[in-house]
Amino acid sequence: MKKKIRMMIITLFLLAACGPKPTPSLTHIRLSLGYIPNIQFAPLYVAAQKGYFADAGIEIEFAYMDENQAAALVGANNLQFAVVSGEQVLLARAQGLPVVYVAAWYQQYPVSVIAKSDQGITTPSDLRGKTIGLPGPYGANYIGLRALLHAGGLSESDVTFDSIGYTQVEALAADHDQAVSVYTNNEPVQLRAQGYTLTELRVADYVQLASNGLITNETTASGNPDLVRGMVAALLHGLSDTIADPESAYQISLGYVDTLAQADTALQKQVLATSIDLWKTDRLGESNPAAWENMQAVLLDMGLLTQPLDLSKAFTNEFLP
Repeated sequence: MKKKIRMMIITLFLLAACGPKPTPSLTHIRLSLGYIPNIQFAPLYVAAQKGYFADAGIEIEFAYMDENQAAALVGANNLQFAVVSGEQVLLARAQGLPVVYVAAWYQQYPVSVIAKSDQGITTPSDLRGKTIGLPGPYGANYIGLRALLHAGGLSESDVTFDSIGYTQVEALAADHDQAVSVYTNNEPVQLRAQGYTLTELRVADYVQLASNGLITNETTASGNPDLVRGMVAALLHGLSDTIADPESAYQISLGYVDTLAQADTALQKQVLATSIDLWKTDRLGESNPAAWENMQAVLLDMGLLTQPLDLSKAFTNEFLP
């Protein structure tokens, strides 16, 4: 009888040892994105839908908030990751917030100044004396505009800024302003679709600046490097897939952007195509040190930085696959 009991115990032990292993729990990550749910975030939606985050042990949640708010939360370690523009990284570090840029998404700074063709604005110097609409004296629209003015040998006093919120399309269409500062992959696409003939000054045609990418904080980067590598790998895998197959990425995005199904399909696909042009590079995710040096120079010129920062602590390529 005792022998039978021992055999049963051994059998149960072997069955337990050979049975299915428990699924490791995923790390929940709340990833902050600027703006609102939008086709421009297609690579992240692709990465989520195809399981690239899950493959890295991550349960992803998307949140939408202002970039400066997101940078502050990441710097305080209340969030571990966010997508923000390069200037937000330097401005945050100047305030003592230990944020680190770990993967470049946009290789070209996605800001343009546009005008109707009859304004005759074809170079940055042509902006002299013009009234230029922009959301306000903050964010990428402002930084990009100041960089263009600098390229044209102009200062802020040479133009008139008109803070109009995010109404650049309406302001230009109604001739409320002679030019507007916009995102390259958004408002110009909308206005051309409405039949307007535009001239466009792209910041990226005049200066290379550190643009939108993935940030974390020093605590996460040093304490959990595998998590950072997983986030970077998932983002870049989704980015690669989106560039290779925009149509599939668009279809996936329909499940993440509630307004996309009711939107103008041709227009939204053009927004995605224009975005892809800003993302392409030989090595996805790589930061160019010159872009960070240029960004710092612009911020110093604007007085938003009072002294140079140690840029080696602001960004890194060490987490790229």
